[in-house]
Amino acid sequence: MFTVGIITISDKGSKNLRVDLSGPEIKSIIEKNGGKVSSYIIIPDDKELIMEKLKDFADIKSLDLILTTGGTGFSIRDVTPEATIEVVDKLVPGIAEAMRYESLKITPRAMLSRAASGIRKNSLIINLPGSPKGVRENLNAILPALIHGIEILKGEATECGE
Repeated sequence: MFTVGIITISDKGSKNLRVDLSGPEIKSIIEKNGGKVSSYIIIPDDKELIMEKLKDFADIKSLDLILTTGGTGFSIRDVTPEATIEVVDKLVPGIAEAMRYESLKITPRAMLSRAASGIRKNSLIINLPGSPKGVRENLNAILPALIHGIEILKGEATECGE
């Protein structure tokens, strides 16, 4: 069992002008794969606020996995990757690369994703797209390796391949 926090990043969603479909999609996938969603919030596209919530989820709540949805595109308000990069201790570029690689098999627009991933303390932080379809495609691409990575962070597995 691993603990998960979901942060939906959406100006409209935070003002109840749009229903968040991506956060519940993440929750459904995580729970089907042995995770427990402990925290879920919707916040606006504000870099400082995103950083504050990422730190809270990692430092105070000590969640194993923090998944963001939204804010990874080209819009001037899309600042999720920048906030993530500023708070992580180590980058894990392979996760975002794998998501883009798999998504490119479906749409050439996947190359426009600026998603980032990294580790803060013992929490793995991953930026997902802001659509339910993108969430499904990206999470399914990384879940097999992700669970092992979380086990390593928690000290439950070694990095050695067997």
